[in-house]
Amino acid sequence: MTFKLIELKIEDAIATLYLNRPEKRNAMSDDMRSEFIEALEMITADKSIRALVLTGNGKGFCAGGDIAGMEKRMQAPAGEVAYNGWHRQQRVHHALSLLHTMPKPTIAAVNGPASGLGADTALACDFIIATEGANFTWSYINRGIIPDGGGMYFLPRRVGLPKAKELIWSGKKVALEEAMDIGLVDRVSQAGSLVADAQAWAKELSQGSATALALGKTILNQSFETNAAQIFSQGSQAQAICYTSSEHRAAVMAFLDKAAATKASQ
Repeated sequence: MTFKLIELKIEDAIATLYLNRPEKRNAMSDDMRSEFIEALEMITADKSIRALVLTGNGKGFCAGGDIAGMEKRMQAPAGEVAYNGWHRQQRVHHALSLLHTMPKPTIAAVNGPASGLGADTALACDFIIATEGANFTWSYINRGIIPDGGGMYFLPRRVGLPKAKELIWSGKKVALEEAMDIGLVDRVSQAGSLVADAQAWAKELSQGSATALALGKTILNQSFETNAAQIFSQGSQAQAICYTSSEHRAAVMAFLDKAAATKASQ
């Protein structure tokens, strides 16, 4: 599969997806979004891929929405602005939902500024690792709009509601040290080893049963909106599926064989 505005590498069962418009600080154009969606759908469907690392080529992670798209939106006839905006939002939300719900671990390796939609995209991953020079800005307020890439959902869950309001309403830049202090970033890496560190972490997180990972992630992603009884119910159903998986059977048989060998040697 050939892409132009993203770059996809797969090695040792880890997919590494690079946003590839370095001259634009990887701002997300409509064409890039289409490739992004296609790649995410492929990674989700490919059972041989165990985890995803998302990063950017060049000096930035993602500068947010493409300014050319904003200009095009302003030039549309008045009667078409709302519908065009709604249609674009469906694509944005589809891309971010694919990333958020991917049934395998996802890590954002933030190599530079992550602004607006770029910051939201990082938040849609399970974990964030960043390097010196990385920063985060929910700069929507400076354009007279609100976060449209899931920031109003993801950010409060990362940093708490009051801090999320502060960051969204002020549009302030969050440097790496503060990002670590408030829980926005999970790990820090050196610039030269950022992607390698993210890949190693992804490999560590994805060694277990793919079935258990996928089902567990689905339930965990709903844990703040779902009551305990519902979580128990979903957990029971998921566990029943796990009981039938080849990974569970192999793990139990290996444990029983080891126990039998130990008993025989005594």
